[in-house]
Amino acid sequence: MRALRALLFYIIAVFIGGALLAPLLYWFVQQFGHAAPKLANAPFHRYVNRAIIGIALIGLWPLVKNLGFTSLADVGLVHPHRQMKKLGGGILLAFASMLVVVALAFVCHARHLSTRTTGGQIFTKLLEAAGTAIAVAPLEELLFRGALFGALRKAIHCIYAIVLSSMFYAIMHYFESGKDPGAVTWLSGLELLPSMLSNLGNPHAVIPGFFNLTLIGALLAWAYQRTGNLYFSIGLHMSWIFWVKAYMALTAFEPGADRWLWGSGRLTIVNGWIALPILCATLLAFVWKTSNTARTSNTQ
Repeated sequence: MRALRALLFYIIAVFIGGALLAPLLYWFVQQFGHAAPKLANAPFHRYVNRAIIGIALIGLWPLVKNLGFTSLADVGLVHPHRQMKKLGGGILLAFASMLVVVALAFVCHARHLSTRTTGGQIFTKLLEAAGTAIAVAPLEELLFRGALFGALRKAIHCIYAIVLSSMFYAIMHYFESGKDPGAVTWLSGLELLPSMLSNLGNPHAVIPGFFNLTLIGALLAWAYQRTGNLYFSIGLHMSWIFWVKAYMALTAFEPGADRWLWGSGRLTIVNGWIALPILCATLLAFVWKTSNTARTSNTQ
């Protein structure tokens, strides 16, 4: 129960704290708008989003300490020595699963390579996709698998911990822009939070995307559970992020393509119906492959 209380307090603090911090960040940036006009002109919802992420990262270490974790190894981050095989295995598995989705989209004439992108732009966009993957995947794995799933499995059965942490992971990907207030006040962040989750009420946005992201979260959590550390999960996550960013940047829909089937929006490659059976097959194959093996210790 202590773990669940700590997690509940952490989640409330992240959202409420981020919403209350956002106006302060906004006003601070406006004072120096002449030095960073692009940042100063950013919509308020981005300040809320960044403040929530910032509070989540700042509060992560106090959370894991409160949960009884005494080192980074306790949340899956062991020394990288001898872990590159796991990292590479995760990259290859996710790369193969998304390659199937991409191949089907091209074969079925649902998407095509963007003709407005030059060779130099393709290289730049691939580098940007790789950079985003390298920066985001370790942080999200530390938060959602290392801390959240790691804490839940201390309090409840592992399977329930996988399901709950994966559903929360999926929900967090439905934060949208929301409607920015006309004038920013102390309460603007709190007022904006409900609208930032408005996509959860849109069936086309949630189904099957929510199921797909929950499956992805389950595979990431199961990989952590069976390998003993986060490296395989980080590899999976990095590869998926790379595909999402590269696919959006370099391809475009064919006229008349069914966007509910093939996916749309910022998670195009993973939120369509076509991805659901492929992700199911990937999860089931990995579970079958690893279910009869002994769980690896964190230090291996």
